[in-house]
Amino acid sequence: MKYIKKLYDWILHWAETPYAVPALFLLAFTESSFFPVPPDVLLITLSLSVPKKAFRYAVVCTFGSIVGGMVGYLIGYHLMDLIGVPILNFYGVTEKYEYIQSLYMRYDAWAVGIAGFTPIPYKVFTIAAGAFKIDFIVFVLASIAGRAGRFFLVSGFIYFFGPSIKNFIDKYFNLLTFLFFGLLILGFLLIRYVFQ
Repeated sequence: MKYIKKLYDWILHWAETPYAVPALFLLAFTESSFFPVPPDVLLITLSLSVPKKAFRYAVVCTFGSIVGGMVGYLIGYHLMDLIGVPILNFYGVTEKYEYIQSLYMRYDAWAVGIAGFTPIPYKVFTIAAGAFKIDFIVFVLASIAGRAGRFFLVSGFIYFFGPSIKNFIDKYFNLLTFLFFGLLILGFLLIRYVFQ
């Protein structure tokens, strides 16, 4: 926990550096197509450092995530065997590939929107959307709805309750860290075991 707390404190100082916004964009971009760490960690810490910029950070995070999602879509569409399958194998969801296809057939945009808003790994759905040739415009619009909804909700809480939320996070940091990683793991488990 001490190491994670140090990392948390270190990330907080990024809000005062010229690299804060590019780092947030890059994390959101990579998480949507292949990287395992969600951008919420940096979004929350940056927004806590400068609550008046919380919505600006949400815009950057949303934009990075959508562009990264488009890359995930292109990986699935053009490079499924070369890149897409190894990514799905890495996350242990290859056997759920057909089930994700059935979700797209039944729910189309809703599958993307729900994956974008919840702890379910968004990258799995972006790659699958391309592989299953889901309408690109529908994919982008659903991604915007899901990701913007998630990131603006987080930023809204911080913007309106800034200092009290920061005190709460500082006080319950260990518990919140376990809860966050628990939700992240739950998202992967939902895809791997529940959705069948």
